[in-house]
Amino acid sequence: MEFPGEAADARDASTSPGSPRGTQDQQDDTPRAGRRAPRAIPHGGTDGSPGNPTPLSVVAGALADAFLTAEHWGPDDLTAAGWAVVGVERAYVGLAVAAALAAYPRPPVDAPRQLAAVLAAAPRLAELHRAREARRPVRITARRATAVRARPETASRLLVDTLPELARELDLTVGRLLWLADTRAWNRRPGPSSPLHHHRHEWIRRPGRTPRLLEKPMDMLRRTQRTILDELLTALPVHDAAHGFVGGRSVVTGAAVHTGQQVVVTADLTSFFASITAPTVYGVFRSAGFAEPLAHVLTGICTHRAPVHVLSAMPDGGSPEERQALRGMLRAAHLPQGAPTSPALANTALRHLDARLAGWAASVGAVYTRYADDLTFSGDDRLAARPDAFLRGVDRIVTEQGLRLNPSKTRVRRRGTRQSVTGVVVNDRTSPGRREVDRLHAILHNAAEHGPASQNRAGHPDFRAHLLGRIGWVEQVHPGRARRLRDEFARITW
Repeated sequence: MEFPGEAADARDASTSPGSPRGTQDQQDDTPRAGRRAPRAIPHGGTDGSPGNPTPLSVVAGALADAFLTAEHWGPDDLTAAGWAVVGVERAYVGLAVAAALAAYPRPPVDAPRQLAAVLAAAPRLAELHRAREARRPVRITARRATAVRARPETASRLLVDTLPELARELDLTVGRLLWLADTRAWNRRPGPSSPLHHHRHEWIRRPGRTPRLLEKPMDMLRRTQRTILDELLTALPVHDAAHGFVGGRSVVTGAAVHTGQQVVVTADLTSFFASITAPTVYGVFRSAGFAEPLAHVLTGICTHRAPVHVLSAMPDGGSPEERQALRGMLRAAHLPQGAPTSPALANTALRHLDARLAGWAASVGAVYTRYADDLTFSGDDRLAARPDAFLRGVDRIVTEQGLRLNPSKTRVRRRGTRQSVTGVVVNDRTSPGRREVDRLHAILHNAAEHGPASQNRAGHPDFRAHLLGRIGWVEQVHPGRARRLRDEFARITW
């Protein structure tokens, strides 16, 4: 699994101070030379011939590591560090130093890969590297080890500097942590009976629609994800418009915002969790302060690639285009529906989307809320006059954020009709509609018959508490119906 700023070979451990891959050790025969440390002979022949030039990405990585070991982040110290890696290459190292200082006023101690990518993308450095390849290629003569450090962005015990420290905080060995992260997607390839899989998969048929895939983590992974949720993700900021999976907020608080409005417009995001990809999740952990290697591992812990045998077993439903799109999303690393970390990561990842949609709503005097994949807007005559034009703007914003609307679920409900938000009637006051109560009764009945996991389609981390909250809400308005709901709830085996 590769993420923005990641090299092809993710550095799960600190850089080795030894010779780079492909080097040879030259030993002299004299006693004095024998006492010296062996010299690394890089790519190419030892007779001065060009040999096999070292790729720019490799040289840039070595220079990035060297720059981050410099005592001071300034031209002189960076130049000396660069010369120690590639020799006294004045023009070459000078261009690299200029690119580093132009991009970073302070040393990016948490982002050596990002610094390497900046150097490799510097136009003048790339041009010089290509010109030197044919006659006198730039060689790496030594490597310097650099220790990455986290940024103190969050007050979490998980925000540490090294992989062993993170493993210890998660009560795992380093080996088990890397096995769970599976950043190379090895566990996607074995068959269904392999013990390497970390998820149980279950297809949910939906008549006339594409099926839904539940990806439920097994015990060790679930415990690790729960620790990440409790110790880190619950403290990350979410937008005020988000009401799903947020402490102190619910379907009722989200619906109450839209009570008594002239028009209520609802829309739905397609394949909500599967649409949130590993690069987006990686960005969440980087924003939380984690250095690149640890953010890479945490992203692997919290995302999943559906195995080949699971995708090939997709049941019928949906158009060929919809099925192909869903397979593509599930094949890539994404937030799994069923993991305790997915809802919180989704809310944090969608802060920018929420901010843009809230601003778009405010431009016509409307308000906006989101409950998981359900988007709701409501307002006065300005929104009621041109809801179609408003929705085109919503679709544009959603598409620019890498998501898609489900056009079949878009609704415009005007005053005088039944206005509902996530099952809550909001015409005059928030109250559970009959269909919502019937739907809740069906969920409870099916959970009792087939197990609660089969009904937790939104991936609630505490589905039991979620159901009790919905029953309590019905109880405020319909005590008699709530008693029957509680009877069904008592039949569920947890």
